[in-house]
Amino acid sequence: MSANLMKTNLMKLDINKPLNSLVIAFISTLLLVFSTQVFAINLQSAKAQGLVGETASGYLSVVKAASNEVKALIQDINSKRKQVYEQIARRNGTTLSAVEHLAGKKAIEKSKPGSYIKPADRWLRK
Repeated sequence: MSANLMKTNLMKLDINKPLNSLVIAFISTLLLVFSTQVFAINLQSAKAQGLVGETASGYLSVVKAASNEVKALIQDINSKRKQVYEQIARRNGTTLSAVEHLAGKKAIEKSKPGSYIKPADRWLRK
């Protein structure tokens, strides 16, 4: 399935239904994984090294000092996430903030043990 087809199907889902929320999170993750393959370091590697973590805002952030490449990776992924979040918000007649917070909650829940998460004001190791 192409990234564009997944994105189109993602936009048709109602985020107010629990199953659809999980599908949205899964498809968003797939889109982001496929979109970051041009970087020498990928998201999974950056997370495994403790450089990048998921935040409650629905976006990635630097956990500790990171190279320009890691910062560019985060910026690229966050930009793509925001585009998807905006489309979901428009499609469902809700706010960008609501979609961001739901996505942040799901990303934190799905984070692997040992990865960094920021559910509030400080980083925690899951």
